[in-house]
Amino acid sequence: HGHVLALRARRCHSLPGIVGPHPAAHDRGMDNVIDLTAFAERYVALWNEPDSARRRQQIALLWAPGGGQVLVDPPEEVRAAADHHQFLVPPLAVHGHEALDARVSRAYENFIAAGEHVFVAQGPATRLLGHVVSIRWEMVTTGDGTHAGGGVNVMELDDDGRIRIDYQFIER
Repeated sequence: HGHVLALRARRCHSLPGIVGPHPAAHDRGMDNVIDLTAFAERYVALWNEPDSARRRQQIALLWAPGGGQVLVDPPEEVRAAADHHQFLVPPLAVHGHEALDARVSRAYENFIAAGEHVFVAQGPATRLLGHVVSIRWEMVTTGDGTHAGGGVNVMELDDDGRIRIDYQFIER
């Protein structure tokens, strides 16, 4: 039994939309359904993908155009620098497929490329509210599977099941 999330077609609030269905409604047919287990697996697999062309392709499939990711609690060095200069700790954010590609590629280079670690999903994505889902993940050592890090991502999805915004929380 896979976990699924039904996404409703966006309602049209223009005068023609009040009189009749939105023209795109006929193209959509039934509500879109997302398999939350497959979504979590695809999302986490992206961060382990060694081929840069496949990473770009997966980003385009997972994120809406203009979608982004926010690292909610930046690394200690960033927090210390902000504190030193009397600034609030800024979230780190990227938007758009090109910036997401750079973000995912850097994470791959820093954590996965050496072959010592891999990211794994901790179960299916969880529906939190409407179009909002969360994914728990872990970074494990490839040799013995021991925990090396982890976190949770909370994402708002569009009507097509693609990520509008992805808030990443790293567990320390």
